[in-house]
Amino acid sequence: MLAAGALYVPANLLPIMTVVELGEVTENTIVGGMLSFWRSGAYPIAIVIFTASILIPLLKIVALSWLCLAATGKLHPSPKMLGKLYWFTELLGRWSMIDIFVVGILVALVQLGNYMSITPGPGALAFAGVVVLTMFAAMSFDPRLLWDRLDILGPDSLTFKKADL
Repeated sequence: MLAAGALYVPANLLPIMTVVELGEVTENTIVGGMLSFWRSGAYPIAIVIFTASILIPLLKIVALSWLCLAATGKLHPSPKMLGKLYWFTELLGRWSMIDIFVVGILVALVQLGNYMSITPGPGALAFAGVVVLTMFAAMSFDPRLLWDRLDILGPDSLTFKKADL
């Protein structure tokens, strides 16, 4: 998770793709591309880019870190919250590769010789690293560690409040 968190910063600051159109070179970061779509009025595309490229990876890093801290005993959230957080992390995992898929399709489709070309930038590599590392972290996380930690804490940690039911 530390490596994914460290790669998250360059993934959002470095250019994710370079577009060469009629000799003019344009480098786009994730945030820059999202803002360009927003300014041009393509709000749904901007929202999808924000959600899939910025929000989902950040939420996944935070959620997995929270689960790891709970499994090691550094945090003591309720069992109900842990269950919901684990379910949420699994849900987010299904959308992890959407941006790399889009950049890959653009690179493959938009190679128009001397007119226009798109190449992935260093931000794409960093973003792919974030995606792969969070996927490995999610796959290697054993949710039984959470329940083992609750057993160690004792029966008082398993009491539910009326609001939890």
